[in-house]
Amino acid sequence: MRRLIFPVLLGLAGTLVLASLGMWQMQRMAWKEGILADMQARIHDAPVSLPESPTQDQDQFLSVQVSGTYLSGDLPVLASNRDVGALFRIVAPFQIDNGRTILVDRGYVLDELLDRPRPAGDATLIGNLHWPDEINSSTPDPDLKAGIWFARDIPAMAKALGTEPTLLVVRETSETNIEITPFPVDTAAIPNNHFSYAVQWFGFALVWACMSLLLIWRQTRKNEG
Repeated sequence: MRRLIFPVLLGLAGTLVLASLGMWQMQRMAWKEGILADMQARIHDAPVSLPESPTQDQDQFLSVQVSGTYLSGDLPVLASNRDVGALFRIVAPFQIDNGRTILVDRGYVLDELLDRPRPAGDATLIGNLHWPDEINSSTPDPDLKAGIWFARDIPAMAKALGTEPTLLVVRETSETNIEITPFPVDTAAIPNNHFSYAVQWFGFALVWACMSLLLIWRQTRKNEG
């Protein structure tokens, strides 16, 4: 009987540890779902005026409405969409009626429309403030000769276009330029894989429990023999 103590304890300990990791992932899933729900609600809140000094900590995804004029010049940013494929985001300077000039992500165009002129002009925009996290060690520098960027680098783009380092991603616009399709902020690209992780840990716990039972059964048969 003493020979069974170790495999029983090992089986129980391993199963409990693995199952607890599965439960932890379920708790993380609920936490992540809450965060995503809050973000989605913030994205679609009633729009407010642009804050005087917006910050990422306080104003990420803030719903904002501005009126003003697109200035000449823009920066195409290579991006992709799972439904469309490769595309170019169009980031342009926008002068608000109060005189401030900010960056506006107008939306996207496909490659075949990239060289067509995009007229400047007056517009009323509803969108969300955003500080995208798109730059890492493998992100190429902008191809200034081709005029193509590979990430929305807000400080660098603001310097290039002479604006303040504030980006508004358009959700609705009064423009009738159908060649630029709004590419609004959403939570679809934010991963929430905690359920699959939980299933894996619970699966490991089940396998551990079954192997422990098999070991105990074989030890019992051996003792009986």
